[in-house]
Amino acid sequence: MSTNDEAMTERIAQAVHEGSRTIPQDRPLLVCKPNKIESWRIFKIMSEFVEGFDIIRRYTLSATFFGSARTSPEDESYKHASLLAGRLAKKGFAVITGGSSGIMQAANEGAFNAGGDSIGLNISLPQAQGYNKFLTDRFVFDHFFVRKVMLTFASEVYIYFPGGFGTLDEFFEIVTLVQTKKIRKVPIVLVGKKYWEPVLALIDKTLYQEFAAIDEVDRSLYTLVDSVDEAYDHIMSEVAG
Repeated sequence: MSTNDEAMTERIAQAVHEGSRTIPQDRPLLVCKPNKIESWRIFKIMSEFVEGFDIIRRYTLSATFFGSARTSPEDESYKHASLLAGRLAKKGFAVITGGSSGIMQAANEGAFNAGGDSIGLNISLPQAQGYNKFLTDRFVFDHFFVRKVMLTFASEVYIYFPGGFGTLDEFFEIVTLVQTKKIRKVPIVLVGKKYWEPVLALIDKTLYQEFAAIDEVDRSLYTLVDSVDEAYDHIMSEVAG
């Protein structure tokens, strides 16, 4: 270990030791550039990483579902997510979601009812975001970026149903990490042509054709399907084949 590494290790150890004793009851928001190092926050971030990795390492084969928290149980997307998750659970996949409502609940419900592992990696928000009732394992994060790391390294396949900003953010996050080879190539499955075709048209026409901001091969990093059977068959051929 170099002198710089030793010095950094000592600084981290001191911060963690101090931080474990000084966590405030009312935790202030994380600002872009704090005026001082908050030892308690360093401790909290590190503890979330440790506990998060401890959860995901328990499951050798996993599928992560993304989608809107606003999707109702009457919606076709909800039913499809639940059905797909149940079929994957029966094949030994642990199903991982954000642990809340909508598509997350649908996937957890499908896995839970199939007798599989159903994991929720939730986020603490000012507007309370509770857990759904279909979880066999769960954890709540204070920091979005820690949660995103856990979701990024959690699974053998990433499945995206229609959603909002968060779903799109998580889609582009995974695509970017695969594109830049920061993580190994994993199946990225987009479910629902009505929702995803306009998004992919933007990628094809604007990013690729008009501005040459991506390469042609980048457009093959994800697969668009329009049914549970298509999604299931593709996942089984890519992951279990």
